[in-house]
Amino acid sequence: MFDVGLGEALLLAVLALVIFGEKLPAAAQQAGRTLRQLRQMAQSAQADLREGLGPEFKDFDPRDLNPKSFVRKHLFEGDDDPMGVKTLGRDLDDDFDAPPGRGRSELGQDERPPFDDEAT
Repeated sequence: MFDVGLGEALLLAVLALVIFGEKLPAAAQQAGRTLRQLRQMAQSAQADLREGLGPEFKDFDPRDLNPKSFVRKHLFEGDDDPMGVKTLGRDLDDDFDAPPGRGRSELGQDERPPFDDEAT
């Protein structure tokens, strides 16, 4: 996350000893307490959110709201061909390359084209 190497970490430790001196253990203890309180607040906020959403959203995970993970979860998981390229390409080729009367149906003068309720 911070991309800190061993030399940089040692330099930071030496600087912390120089700056804080005898107060370093107390500062580390305070930092630990603060992190613990932040974790507890985050966990309680997640619990309140789950409780407020009700049983319909028992599997809700706030990390799913990240756009990258949302797209990955809902579009790409469990698909060998996530975008349907192979199927789509084959279907389109079959439809457009077929001569009229074979693969495509010609409509009569007063005939309406088929309508798909689920499309759109």
